[in-house]
Amino acid sequence: MNGLTKTLAQLIKGETATISSFSDDTLALKLIEMGCIPGEKITLQHVAPLGCPYAFEVNGTLVSIRKSEAQFVLISQ
Repeated sequence: MNGLTKTLAQLIKGETATISSFSDDTLALKLIEMGCIPGEKITLQHVAPLGCPYAFEVNGTLVSIRKSEAQFVLISQ
């Protein structure tokens, strides 16, 4: 990843981005099965009190993702 690449872990609450790709193939399969498909808009809705997990809205569904997993989801804005 270069310095210009942004990940889901860097979004702030209420911010929306578009999923670009994944940097971990195993995690990619899991997220795609949950509806996190490249090209979909994704919005950070909630952050747990201790900072993990995150709740994202994608395609009308809330998806809970650990911060460590969100770091492997590349986004564009």
